[in-house]
Formats: sequence, C-alpha cells, structure tokens
Amino acid sequence: MGFESKLADLGVTLPDAPAPAANYVPFVQVGDVLYVSGQISSDENGFILGKLGADMGIEDGAAAARTCAISLLAQVKAACGGDLDRLVRVVKLTGFVNSTGDFQDQPKVINGASDFLVEALGDAGRHARSAVSAAALPLGVAVEIEGIFQIK
Repeated sequence: MGFESKLADLGVTLPDAPAPAANYVPFVQVGDVLYVSGQISSDENGFILGKLGADMGIEDGAAAARTCAISLLAQVKAACGGDLDRLVRVVKLTGFVNSTGDFQDQPKVINGASDFLVEALGDAGRHARSAVSAAALPLGVAVEIEGIFQIK
C-alpha cells in the first residue's frame, strides 16, 4: 500500500504545498536528502494561533503540530514531482512550540506530528527529533516544524 493510500485511510488528503512566506525556498535537495523549511500550524480555517501554557492546551497544541506534519508531507510530495512514494523515510524533525517560559511539555506537543507520521508512514515515519520552546513564532502560530527526509 502506498503512502497516499494510507493517508486516505486516515482521512487525510495532502493539500497543495504551502508557498514560502519570505525570501527562502520551501525545500532543498542534496543527493537523496531533502531539507524542508519550517511549516507553520494551519488548517482549512487559516493559521492555528496560540501560546502553550497561556491560551492553548497540550491536546490543541498536538493537533496544531499534526497540521505541520501534513504540510511537511505536502512539501515532500511536491519535491518528488507528485509521487509521495519516493519518500524513503523521515530522518529528523525540529519542532518549535510557541510557549510561556514555564511551559515544559514541548515534547508532548510535537508528539502530534511524530505520532501522525508513524501512523501514516509506519517505520518510514520513525525519526530523530528536537522539540524546543520559542517565545514567539511567525504570525503568532502555535507550532512550526522543519524536517529532513530521505527520498529516492
């Protein structure tokens, strides 16, 4: 079963890859490694805004992180000419959580992305990871995640 079929089974259709919001490219390929720029939390209603530890809980933060993972996969699909099955594996995620200075559950928030990728991609979705706090993120979004992927 291909990755997109598995996503469909989960009720997920990848959106068009989001366009860059500033002076950068959405991804860079070096050999079989694809570096995807940070994807900010958004859904069909727009940006998912909030600060963990202030006006957003862990469950909502994890849901925001999941949307970042979906955008990351959309970028991988675009980089692979529309063929997501060229993805070999997720190598590493770096997750940034818009949170208060005393919030300490950044890993639980970024689990929203990690859990989704493993559910959608199986072993190919298992990855190394960092989950860190940020005093603020672009546009006030709750989460931003960048990723490194191996493709064929």
